[in-house]
Amino acid sequence: MIPIQTESAWRGTSDCRGCGIRDMALFAELDERDFSLIHAPIDDLLYQPGQVLYCEGQAAQGLFTLRRGLIKLVRATPDGRERIVRLVQPGDVAGLEALAAPRFDSEAVALTEVAVCRIPLEVLHSLAAQSPRLHGRLMAKWQGALKAADDWLAELNFGSARQRVAHLVAKMAQSQDGTELQLFRREDMGAMLDLKLETVSREVSALVRDGVLASLDRQGRAYRLLDAARLQAVCQGG
Repeated sequence: MIPIQTESAWRGTSDCRGCGIRDMALFAELDERDFSLIHAPIDDLLYQPGQVLYCEGQAAQGLFTLRRGLIKLVRATPDGRERIVRLVQPGDVAGLEALAAPRFDSEAVALTEVAVCRIPLEVLHSLAAQSPRLHGRLMAKWQGALKAADDWLAELNFGSARQRVAHLVAKMAQSQDGTELQLFRREDMGAMLDLKLETVSREVSALVRDGVLASLDRQGRAYRLLDAARLQAVCQGG
């Protein structure tokens, strides 16, 4: 059974022309003539941490461009476990499989508060047929999503438990400005890395003890990166 989708906060119709991340988002290549072809509303939606954008197996009626926050894409394994197959970051697209398949092949869940634009499939099919620029952009996004998924599996599921945790910390540091970074619940990290919760907690504590990270809150979610070179050495097995 497909679980019921969590309701989001609808904030109106998106202003694609004035979008703050338009240069890195799906519609970056569109011009004024292309925008005149958009006849269906593109919704501006806000989701809170833990809310579900769409479910694995749900009928696909559109896709989502992420303007702010982080989304995890989750698939269920045959034995009932969850595996996080990719993180969606600002400028990326969730649900690209909707262009070629009738149903979503993963579940999309907000890891932080996220702001997204939900684009109906009819808009994309119409624009792709009439705008070579958008068609090329869609193909580039698709290729980028596939590469990101391959890189995710290659980097985060290779090596010792310590290396896996270090790779995830490094990825989060790269995706956030400055030296401060946010990690996830230990359960989420375990699902990303195919590790037990206790193992993840132990390895994060080791990075703090070894002076690689400094904890900034009691919840164990906010950290400061103190030694990037040492973190890379851990990633490489040092």
